[in-house]
Amino acid sequence: MNYLFHYTILFLLLVFVNGAYAQSSSQRKEILRELNSSVPGKGHVSVYEDESIGNVLGRPMAPPRTVYTNSDGSTQFYRARGFKIQAFSGNNQRTSKNEALRKQQLINNAYAEHETIVLFESPFWRLRVGNFQTRAEAEEVLKEMVKSFPSFGKEMYIVVDEVKIPVGQPYSE
Repeated sequence: MNYLFHYTILFLLLVFVNGAYAQSSSQRKEILRELNSSVPGKGHVSVYEDESIGNVLGRPMAPPRTVYTNSDGSTQFYRARGFKIQAFSGNNQRTSKNEALRKQQLINNAYAEHETIVLFESPFWRLRVGNFQTRAEAEEVLKEMVKSFPSFGKEMYIVVDEVKIPVGQPYSE
């Protein structure tokens, strides 16, 4: 019974510590003071905080993300898992590269705000468009592109890929 009480208190402490992670140091101390105070009719709880726990609280738990910069130095970004629109894929040795580049030019002219990239992964040439954090964002742009390019819009679809998220833009994993 005594062990159950201690584990319950430890669990509650961890829940409070986790919830207080984003709060300031004074707010964390306020929570501990409240836990240690006596409330008539509700019993008494004593919380002893080890010094090492205090040193860990408030520090970021995830390693810092690597920041990349475009070749021209104009944009800084993170790499993350996201979605792209695959606008072309072909493995004809004679024509696929030129077709991918031609379609890239057409899409760049119509959708300059979305990055396009031609990839070669033997034996396929692929054209991918955009850096979308969510599938919903990619689907919205895909619908527009299919309307704009009905001749090759039927071969477009959404793929999971590594995307670039500009520094300063919120990213939800």
